[in-house]
Amino acid sequence: MKKKAIFEQVSHLESQIGELYEQLGDLKKQLAYLLEENQHLSLENHHLRQRLDHENEKEQTASSRDSKQGRGAVVGEGYDNLARLYEEGFHICNLHFGSPRDEDCLFCLSFLNKQK
Repeated sequence: MKKKAIFEQVSHLESQIGELYEQLGDLKKQLAYLLEENQHLSLENHHLRQRLDHENEKEQTASSRDSKQGRGAVVGEGYDNLARLYEEGFHICNLHFGSPRDEDCLFCLSFLNKQK
């Protein structure tokens, strides 16, 4: 009888270890997904910071040139910037402004068509 009880304990431990192994595998998959997403977001953040720096440099150059010539900002420049952002794959509508878009957004398109 004692041998049977020991065998049952070993079988129970084996099933528990199997369940823990499955849980560990699931956690490992989740961690891999999170690491991949983090890398993607870091890369996107880096590209956006570079673009922002580039745009700031262009804006400073343009504003210094305009101030030297005594002119104000060009009319329609904001619209052009928003249209460019939309073409680069970002929302320009007030609902999702600045977030990446996967497909055309009716709110963004209506905003662009309203400005023309």
